[in-house]
Amino acid sequence: MSHGTVVCSRLSFAWPDDTPVFHDLSFTLTAGSTGLVAPNGAGKSTLLKLIAGELRPSAGSVTVTGTLGYLPQSLPLTGELSVAEVLGVAEVIRALDAVESGDVREEHFTTIGDDWDVEERTRAQLDRLGLGALALDRRLSTLSGGQIVSLGLAAQLLRRPDVLLLDEPTNNLDRDARHQLYDVLADFPGLLLVVAHDRALLDRVDGIAELGSDRLRWYGGNFTAYEEAVRAEQEVAEKNVRNAEQELKREKRELQQARERAERRAGNAARNLASAGLPRIFAGTMKRGAQESAGRAGQVHASRVGEARARLDEAGRALREEQLIVLDLPDTQVPAGRDLFLGTGMQVRHDGKDVFAAGGVDLSVRGPERIALTGPNGGGKTTLLRLITGELAPAGGEIRRGDGRIASLSQRLDLLDLDRSVAENFASFAPERSDAERMNLLARFLFRGPRAHLPVGVLSGGERLRATLACVLCAEPAPQLLLLDEPTNNLDLVSVGQLESALDSYRGAFVVVSHDERFLTEIGVNRWLRLDGGTLRETAAPEV
Repeated sequence: MSHGTVVCSRLSFAWPDDTPVFHDLSFTLTAGSTGLVAPNGAGKSTLLKLIAGELRPSAGSVTVTGTLGYLPQSLPLTGELSVAEVLGVAEVIRALDAVESGDVREEHFTTIGDDWDVEERTRAQLDRLGLGALALDRRLSTLSGGQIVSLGLAAQLLRRPDVLLLDEPTNNLDRDARHQLYDVLADFPGLLLVVAHDRALLDRVDGIAELGSDRLRWYGGNFTAYEEAVRAEQEVAEKNVRNAEQELKREKRELQQARERAERRAGNAARNLASAGLPRIFAGTMKRGAQESAGRAGQVHASRVGEARARLDEAGRALREEQLIVLDLPDTQVPAGRDLFLGTGMQVRHDGKDVFAAGGVDLSVRGPERIALTGPNGGGKTTLLRLITGELAPAGGEIRRGDGRIASLSQRLDLLDLDRSVAENFASFAPERSDAERMNLLARFLFRGPRAHLPVGVLSGGERLRATLACVLCAEPAPQLLLLDEPTNNLDLVSVGQLESALDSYRGAFVVVSHDERFLTEIGVNRWLRLDGGTLRETAAPEV
């Protein structure tokens, strides 16, 4: 059993320009699996780098007990490296080969150490991650992005780490590779800390840690349990805010009533003194006494108002920022049965070779269908989307498109002019709408006030997604067929939820390429297609 631990004590970190990331952050991790969640830009990757020793804290300390393994989002690998070199076993295998050929120099035995079974362990680890067919002398330049990620994980696991840090390990992995990774991590015996927006992976961890600037909030159970806990917290926070607002209104009302009573008493006292004919000195003393009594009463009520306002502020801080996009898109409505796209025998050639199987592929999109296009990486899914939009002309087959507008949303989010503001970009997509209508729609996409006038180039990834969604979904004419290519890649969990809520409002048809099965289920996919080996076929919905 592994005994790896991570202890962060009063950890602080700021970038060279003094932008703070963490301040006085303390926590301890022990054996088990933990998902680390927070919006993009909150410092999740930075925290992993601090634990791994790639960054030095501004203050405080990080202590790791046991052997550490770390898989960053971007692997610092060159295409000329071999599989064996990436796995860190090349020298040992060369020494083994030398000994087997009769070279018994001591340096070979020193290199081998206790790793006489290294090749068997290496092949077993590659098999578990779906890389069993890879030759150890194969170069990285010949591998896909998903294969390189899986290879990087295999390299870390071969080190038998006690502590394993993973940063978005399922990015670029297709469905089969993801499930192989899930199975491997389920058997990991040590301390696992994983940053991911893959909810299927986060539903397999023991607990969730929500990262803030000065603390980690711990939630037992998987990501689904975390979502339920957050919803319950939000309901309580909203109730507390409502109660605090009512209390503040009551205290303000009582303060005003107390002031009015004091004014009436002072007026009555002045009239009574005048009619009683008392000496001026005595009358002045009584008047000052009445004023002081009224002042004390007013101070008491003013103090209560201040306390009520403080309780409202405290209740408000417990509220989470509004996250969901709620809107109505009637112009995207598509009648059932309307033909939006029909392609028969479609074929594409790259470098003189057919991308699809003999006879090409057939695809029809009708009415408000919600289609998921799945399949292994490199199988031609993006090529098929380009055929649908007309960006790519087929080398063979026939294509017919309906009258409705076809819009696309790529994972690069490169549709907007980075130098223009969100409002200016939106105006170019919906020029016939009034300024007031456009601002109202942008507010529904959570761009309110000054946020709508920020240049797109300074927005975060999630904000850029919302700006692009606004321009695509509210464009004139409205899209009746929407194409999405890996839209959740590189999005944090909040942004994925916003994309889901926006697509819930869309009434047209869409075709979405994604390996995120939970996302596909949440957006109501009702038709599943798989492109594999150049053949496109209907499949049943996968179990999530």
